[in-house]
Amino acid sequence: MAIPVVCFVGRSNSGKTTVIERVIPELVRAGYKVATVKHAGHGFDLDTEGKDSWRHKRAGASAVVVLSKGSLAMFADVSDEIKPEDVRDRFLDEDTDLIIAEGWKSDGYPKIMVVRDQPGEVPVSPEGLLAVVSNKPVNVSVPVLDPDDIPAVARLIITHFPRRPRNET
Repeated sequence: MAIPVVCFVGRSNSGKTTVIERVIPELVRAGYKVATVKHAGHGFDLDTEGKDSWRHKRAGASAVVVLSKGSLAMFADVSDEIKPEDVRDRFLDEDTDLIIAEGWKSDGYPKIMVVRDQPGEVPVSPEGLLAVVSNKPVNVSVPVLDPDDIPAVARLIITHFPRRPRNET
């Protein structure tokens, strides 16, 4: 069974990251193992100039993996923009219950729109819209949740994406 993906979408500075960072602990308390994927439309640089991994990448390595006890980081060239399901299929273990993605507003993933000012401030595909998180009145056909009612956001996610059964010993 594939790990489900739910996207949080909205304009820049609408509060998507804040809602995500507040809902993750609620899901973890409910027993979920959560992975996140962030879309960076303008590119990004995670490596630190001068560090060994940066030096390896600058020297021409197409992929650099940094390992320590309990952690793994990978910097790799990709031929095209990859999608959350590509990350799921290539890198996540089967114990992951849910991928929370930030972005991919125009794709058909199930999504929760975060609105600070006005709905429609960013074009969002209505396909798969589960809810709107906003402290403003919004006229939509899906639930509107207050950004301070994080337990309600978590309940909505839990309802739509039940935790996968595990063989826990």
